[in-house]
Amino acid sequence: MTEGVVPVVVGRRARRFDESRGCFVYDISFKTRSQITDRTIEVARSFGLGIDEEKEHILYRDFELKLADGDVVYITGDSGSGKSALLRALAEDLGDKAIDISDVTIATDKPLIDTVGATFQEALTLLSKVGLNDAFLFLRMYPELSDGQKYRYRIAKMIDLGKRFWLCDEFCSTLDRTTAKIVAFNIQKMSRRSGATLVVATTHTDLEEDMNPSIVIRKGWGEEIKVDYRPNVEASGCTAVEDVVIREATKGDYLRLSHLHYRDSRLPVPIKIYAAERASELAGVVAYSYPGVNAKGRRLAVGYRPALKELNTDWAVVSRVIVHPKYRSTGLGARLLRDTLPQVGRRHVELVAVMAEYNPFAEKAGMRLIARTEPDPSVTRAVEELRLLGWNPPLMASRGYNLEKIREAGVDGVKRVLLRVDQGYYKRLMGSGRAYVDRADFESWLSQQGPERLARSLQILAVLGQAKAYLYWCRDWMIEGDSKGD
Repeated sequence: MTEGVVPVVVGRRARRFDESRGCFVYDISFKTRSQITDRTIEVARSFGLGIDEEKEHILYRDFELKLADGDVVYITGDSGSGKSALLRALAEDLGDKAIDISDVTIATDKPLIDTVGATFQEALTLLSKVGLNDAFLFLRMYPELSDGQKYRYRIAKMIDLGKRFWLCDEFCSTLDRTTAKIVAFNIQKMSRRSGATLVVATTHTDLEEDMNPSIVIRKGWGEEIKVDYRPNVEASGCTAVEDVVIREATKGDYLRLSHLHYRDSRLPVPIKIYAAERASELAGVVAYSYPGVNAKGRRLAVGYRPALKELNTDWAVVSRVIVHPKYRSTGLGARLLRDTLPQVGRRHVELVAVMAEYNPFAEKAGMRLIARTEPDPSVTRAVEELRLLGWNPPLMASRGYNLEKIREAGVDGVKRVLLRVDQGYYKRLMGSGRAYVDRADFESWLSQQGPERLARSLQILAVLGQAKAYLYWCRDWMIEGDSKGD
């Protein structure tokens, strides 16, 4: 038989701000009184307990915490030791200045690109900062993300809100340990660079090196607590990629990750391919190929126009860089380039990239940004003519969309538009390996093409219509650096 009352749990929190030392001082405790039942009475009789009396549990007594802008606070300890209680106390005191990562508002029915940033450019930059720098990811909705990607997205939302304090309870508790380390490394980097103060609570002790916290709070049972204040400096690297090995690879290695690239899996004839490998896991690939005849920015880089023979023997282009989504924003892309640029065996290496403005990994690898180029006027005119024929230019990167529109509008109009593009782009639009294609060649080729192949040409036209950055690296820079060192 049960008699008695509902158990009582009473929390008590006292807080004061010590202006002379600029710190918060906390007293946090809670009281309990057991419910009276036949079995609790038996416990009381067996162990001599007074179960109808309140018992006070002290978690923090005169606990001092001093926070500065950009601090990274790492609270760790066993479950039930009081980590969350301290985080809740901070949240109450900080009010609107703070945001808890679990409380950010999530739009589940919109593409990610539409949910952050005041402008398109801001959205691209923000998502790229947290490692969601993938054209496919920009178009996905929140429910379609992995757990690790969802956590990265929540970080982007916290940054976007502009709060001074970021609070994260049960930090990375649902993530595998590799992903947790990468997320920990990224969030400390973002908080420090934005000047926000980050406070995380977790039972895990394996994230300390990746967070390099300026304040470590180790919470034991009862009043047991240890606080360690350290210099506030960004973590030097992510431990999850410390054991990555860079090796020469095959086209088969490239194909294993090719589906992660925002373009199709086809690869221009490669000179060399390299892979980043962690144990048996392929973490990234980079492919170097033969350069095209023309590239805007090349003359600015070297001061002359290289002859075809020189391009074939002494130049290479970075044709693909793919980093597995799990390892993005760890610096692995930059390392892939930095370690392999000297191994390609070419004096000059160039990279023409759309994303370089938002993800400057190539510059971090030692390449120099030479120019940002707008699309050729003939390409811009072609895209505009297609718009008048019913195309939505941003959707032209989709082969299926192009095919649908061609079937509606017919092939003749599309062929006339493509023929008016500058002759220098005919080879690209054909996907031809020929060294030279003139107007007659292209016109003859167009006359033989049906909707399927024309849809592919329009995809290529969409790529040509993008603004791009031209980056350059020269082997001589390494020789100059060695001589200066001597």
